[in-house]
Amino acid sequence: MAHAISYPPLNVPKPVADGVWIVDAPPLHAGGIPLPLRMTVLRLAGGELLLHSPIPYEPGLQRAVERLGRIGHLVAPSVGHWLFLRDWQAACPNAITWAVPGLKDRGQVRRSGVRIDAELGDHAPRSWADEIESVLVAGPVFREVALFHRPSRTLLLTDLVINLEGDLLPPPARALARLLGIVAPDGRAPLYLRLLLRLNHRAAADAARRLIALAPDRVIFSHGQWFDRDAAGELRRSLAWLVGPDEETAGRASHPNHRAPAAPRASTALASVAVVGVIAALAYAGRRRR
Repeated sequence: MAHAISYPPLNVPKPVADGVWIVDAPPLHAGGIPLPLRMTVLRLAGGELLLHSPIPYEPGLQRAVERLGRIGHLVAPSVGHWLFLRDWQAACPNAITWAVPGLKDRGQVRRSGVRIDAELGDHAPRSWADEIESVLVAGPVFREVALFHRPSRTLLLTDLVINLEGDLLPPPARALARLLGIVAPDGRAPLYLRLLLRLNHRAAADAARRLIALAPDRVIFSHGQWFDRDAAGELRRSLAWLVGPDEETAGRASHPNHRAPAAPRASTALASVAVVGVIAALAYAGRRRR
């Protein structure tokens, strides 16, 4: 029952498109909510594999992944998705580790012994640029780099969308998940991330519009039921809190009477800090208890 929130079979690469696999893992408990974990594997044109948001390392999982190709890249695409890198680095010493900007400077990361070889930003590395587009979504404290795999039209996220199945959660966790706004079919970024990103609203909204404009065929993220049907529409819905209820609003934006979403007031910002402080502390405490 502890693994009911996850998506079996676990720790097994499952194909979802040409050159794209997902690997689901047992849940991680964070702030009172069991979060299913998901890693995505991309095979690049040269045959190397990219592991997006690595899950806990297991020798059997490594062998299963290496049957698909050589592991050449480990990617920590957001500030919370680096916890399992060290074991993968030890097992794959020649793989390059990429991380979201600023991750290597965090005290917890430095103390962990995790090696960061290079940072990802708003443009993909030259070696991937023909296959993968990257989009940086940033706010105070939080950063996430989304990757769009052009050959399969697959968008990879981590926490920008969380879409947990409420019926699989125990009642107290279900109530908290609903409060945070991360329950399917209406999952989105959790409340504390939405508040953080609103503090950098213009840049975050521009990044969200870029993601929507990609019109992906599927959107895979780390926690919950990913978008395998009407992915572009589901992505637009899940980002409506940031860019407006529909991309049709782009047409309204040119209208002289259209008003763009207002920046948060000071009181909202103060409330944001309070909520973030409580929820983020709970989340990180939960993660460190693993």
